Amino acid sequence: MNGSGTKTTANSGMEKRHRSGGMGLLRAAVLGANDGIVSTASLVLGVAAAGADHRLILMSSVSGLIAGAMSMAAGEFVSVHSQKDVECADLAKEGEELRRDPEGELRELSAIYVGRGLEKRLADQVAAQLMAHDALGSHARDELGLSATTAAHPTQAALASAASFSVGAVVPIAVVAMVSGPQLIPWVTAASLVFLAGLGALSAFVGAAPIASGTWRVAFWGAIAMSVTAGAGALFGAVA
Repeated sequence: MNGSGTKTTANSGMEKRHRSGGMGLLRAAVLGANDGIVSTASLVLGVAAAGADHRLILMSSVSGLIAGAMSMAAGEFVSVHSQKDVECADLAKEGEELRRDPEGELRELSAIYVGRGLEKRLADQVAAQLMAHDALGSHARDELGLSATTAAHPTQAALASAASFSVGAVVPIAVVAMVSGPQLIPWVTAASLVFLAGLGALSAFVGAAPIASGTWRVAFWGAIAMSVTAGAGALFGAVA
């Protein structure tokens, strides 16, 4: 009974860790797709409201997808690369401190474990064994909060952002490809809001937040963005 219970608990903990590890990536993908839908749908509605013909609307939406995906990729790459530079600088500084004062770094690591609830003698033993195994890795993880799972990956982040934005942007573009004339604006609006609501629900579910409020919030602000852009297009008649 005890063995079975222990095994179940361990497996549940493992599943929980695995799910938590993928939540950040899934949330980023959902947000990227949300941006793709809102940006491209707003562009389509603005151009359509300005009186552009169907061919120009379609070309503008595809151009918006390409520009948005490249902008997302470039911005994410620069941002995450800056984070990686900071991490590398912190690791280099920590490595230098370990070379200059290993005893002081040992006491520092032990103090961290004492602060987390270990007795002083046990904390000293744990710190000594971990530093003997991997001194820099121990300090990176427990002092700096860095690990392999949280390390910055600029190229991966850039590709993921571009891909998720493109997936979202395909929704309004597909509607533009299938619908034209007076029905275009209501169809793009309805399809975009439906998908935004679904993304809001998914994002709330992933983050263990209330699904109703998450769904409403994403759909509402998406509708505001599209309405403002369509209104600007209709007001100024600016075909871009």
